[in-house]
Amino acid sequence: MNYLSSFLVLFLISGVEGFDLVIDDIPDEVENLIDLEIDGFPTTSKARNGRYPLFSTKNNQEGNLGILKTLTTIPKRSTSDWGYVGDLVEDDDKIGLYSYKVQSTITSRLANTMIQAKMVNNARRPQPIVFDVQVPKGAFIDNFTMDINGITFTSHIREKSEARKMYAQAKAKGKAAGIVRSNALDMENFQTEVNVPPGMRIQFQLHYHEMIRRKLSSYEHIISVKPGRLAKHMEVDVRIIEPQGLRYVHVPNSLGDHFNGITTISKGEKKAHVSFKPTMDQQRKCPKCSSTAVDGNFVVQYDVNRETTGGELEIFNGYFIHFFAPENLDPLPKNILFVIDVSGSMWGLKMKQTIEAMKAILSELRAADQFSLIDFNHNVRCWRDNLVSATPSQVEDAKKYIQTIHPNGGTNINEALLRATFILNEAKSLGMLDPNSVSMIVLVSDGDPTVGELKLTTIQKNVKQSIKDEFSLFCLGIGFDVDYDFLQRIATDNRGMAHRIFGNQETSLQMKNFYNQVSTPLLKKIQFNYPQESVSDVTQSSFHNYFGGSEIVVAGKVDTENLQHLESIVTATAANAELVMETLRDVEELDGFMKKDKYADPDFTRKLWAYLTVNQMMAERNAAPTAALKRNITKSILQMSLDHHIVTPFTAMLIENAEKDEIMLADQPKDPRKGCCPGTLGLTPNAPNNNKGIPAWANVTAVPVSFMPEQRSPPVSSLSINRVDNDPHFIIHLPKSQRNICFNINSEPGKILNLVSDPGTGVVVNGQLVGAKKAENKKLNTYFGRIGFYFKKKGLKVEITTETITLKDGSYAITLTWADTGHIIRKQLLISVKKESNITITVGEEMSFMVLLHRVWKKHPVNVDFLGIYIPPENQFSPAAHGLIGQFASEPEVSIHHQTPGQAPEKPQAIMEVKGNKFTVTRGVQKDYRTDRVLGTDVLCWFVHNSGKGFIDGHYRDYLVPNLYSFMKKP
Repeated sequence: MNYLSSFLVLFLISGVEGFDLVIDDIPDEVENLIDLEIDGFPTTSKARNGRYPLFSTKNNQEGNLGILKTLTTIPKRSTSDWGYVGDLVEDDDKIGLYSYKVQSTITSRLANTMIQAKMVNNARRPQPIVFDVQVPKGAFIDNFTMDINGITFTSHIREKSEARKMYAQAKAKGKAAGIVRSNALDMENFQTEVNVPPGMRIQFQLHYHEMIRRKLSSYEHIISVKPGRLAKHMEVDVRIIEPQGLRYVHVPNSLGDHFNGITTISKGEKKAHVSFKPTMDQQRKCPKCSSTAVDGNFVVQYDVNRETTGGELEIFNGYFIHFFAPENLDPLPKNILFVIDVSGSMWGLKMKQTIEAMKAILSELRAADQFSLIDFNHNVRCWRDNLVSATPSQVEDAKKYIQTIHPNGGTNINEALLRATFILNEAKSLGMLDPNSVSMIVLVSDGDPTVGELKLTTIQKNVKQSIKDEFSLFCLGIGFDVDYDFLQRIATDNRGMAHRIFGNQETSLQMKNFYNQVSTPLLKKIQFNYPQESVSDVTQSSFHNYFGGSEIVVAGKVDTENLQHLESIVTATAANAELVMETLRDVEELDGFMKKDKYADPDFTRKLWAYLTVNQMMAERNAAPTAALKRNITKSILQMSLDHHIVTPFTAMLIENAEKDEIMLADQPKDPRKGCCPGTLGLTPNAPNNNKGIPAWANVTAVPVSFMPEQRSPPVSSLSINRVDNDPHFIIHLPKSQRNICFNINSEPGKILNLVSDPGTGVVVNGQLVGAKKAENKKLNTYFGRIGFYFKKKGLKVEITTETITLKDGSYAITLTWADTGHIIRKQLLISVKKESNITITVGEEMSFMVLLHRVWKKHPVNVDFLGIYIPPENQFSPAAHGLIGQFASEPEVSIHHQTPGQAPEKPQAIMEVKGNKFTVTRGVQKDYRTDRVLGTDVLCWFVHNSGKGFIDGHYRDYLVPNLYSFMKKP
């Protein structure tokens, strides 16, 4: 099946806010821990002989990743001190990856990770080199260094406003960096781009640390390994040091069967070493391929020995860590209410997978458990108005009920959760709950509230008041439409946790895994006690529940100078008894072990304490009832961040040269719903977005680019604001060659243009032009004012104007306005409308489309309201597809060469050869309005003049059709 090359039809001007940056020197403990030399390449800075300027940013807003320009001559430096650099495999851009190395050392669940890349620009021209790595969202970035041909940039952590002032005074020329949200659920991207002169080499090195949490009886350390190209030297090196002793170490085949047998594991009693070191030939996708097969997550799983029920106390360097994970306990009975979103956005695969998962989950209920089901859209329904015992007959009846659910309508989260808390509260007041049982609500939803109470803070307050600290709330967010931050807040506020999963074929398995994390409560009312005169600054020490397969971690400072032993007493309620568990440890017990191991992090206790403390304060800040308390907590978080040299929402990382006259700035993302997203421009799919019902491809973020001699276009261009013509602008993304090709269509108001005409699938997409209110500069601008979709095999037609959305099925018709938020489902076709914003049309799992609404001031003398349309490259059109966009479902061979300066410096010209035609094209910028419908996002592309002549088949007039649902005849 052929897939449509991504395209956009756009019409306005735009700019999107970017991200900023900041950084500091390598801490001594990390420098001693990690050998930073790879194959003879020294990491020490060399004297700055012949300092050279790189590219400067083009008048971009503070912190934005700007367009890079202004090349100057630089003296070449010898590469002899890099060792032999031959045998590098280069892509067309002539960038060679000399080495890509990941070193990670886990010391008692504290993972210190270093990612290092060494690259060289072997092209005859300067060009940007990008260091883009994924970092776990819970990790703290603590150091970054960059060496450009012996000129070293180091990092420092500063308070955010102070860092911005320093950055404004000395912005680095031709360099940019940022921490942005990733397309992966549990990852963020750290990105740096530097324009590197010809022959120059560059080394990037990023350090971060995190606490590895235990889930389902295993610790799982995930390292993103995506070098993007073949590396002469490739290595992932993981060392595990666990004083408790290792039960097992396992490395699943997460990178694919291609690398079977390459990973080696050496395991001792308390230490393990995992090494993944593929040769260049082993990295290749195929024996003669020049692309790398290394693209995914490298995963290490392990667990430790546990000898005492009271947990393990580890004391070192003035801090203690208490790991608590008792086993071999009988489960507590649970009272559980499943609250399931069955609104229209759950239609299709998500609902099918949810039903499959719920049937399996219901089968796992124990005889002592009580349960019920609530499903909600704009209304709330209860399978039973009270809790019932999990007998086989009740479970089977519940399964049958689940099977009858058909999603439709809006989303009334507030009423659904209040109904669930009412059932639990009533059961308690009637004495129906076992005193030793655990009560919980599990919410499954894929979107924001659209019916009833819409204000998230009010919903959070209502649920908190209703639960009264009596029950736990666990939230499962499906897909990327859901406001995951809200789910996290409301779950944390009510002694639970939130989890987000992909809405795909693995949804059922992910739901079951989430449920398994909370399905076996072993203890309740857990309290950790320590001698007050000997400890201080203890992290959270009281917990509502403990679930089998997890782990509770408590940390604090301890006075080791005046104490020989530290005692802890843990009290908890188990299934058959009240437990009191004592643990006693010598404060010097770990000293000898830690000093003997050269890889162990001597600062692991301090880092773990800081990690837990900062995360706890962040949760307290979110729940703070007053602004004054929130300010005080913010000050504490800021001070902790500075003291422990970590990037948090209140600090930034300054990356600067030795003279401190060139600075980059890196902030932690403020809003996880404004992150990196996929789109028709070729970004990775499945990234989060904040529009309910919008598929993952319909969102985008900006990445810096440079006006350089013919280079592969990044998916999205820089953030500078430029004005463009308001006629329809087509952007065709060619994924194989990674180019964006643009053209305008200059036609007349009332004409209907065919965008997609596919007789194979029976799909037609046409757009009718409307004109501006009057001409400007003797030209009347045109826009799409009406868009029609015809799905012949289903007999369905959809008409979208700037006022209404209408679905027609023969004589049947239903209409929504742009003032609505809702869904229409018919014959497995889903139309989702987001008020005054956008519409998505989804056809099973095969196709989706997005239409954007652009509103203008009603009294504007010239402009009118108009529509934009976006079609993802994954749409499964047939080989017979044609139309202005459909013809690119089969990507043509395109050659662009002989670039020459244009009349404007930022608009060079070149020769394009395609489909046997040869013509002149111009480098320029168009707009993508998916994330900002007012200003849009710049998209760098090669512009084809004369209404796409030579690039499209025939003449644009060949694509005119008589009505909104007509198939076109091929030119």
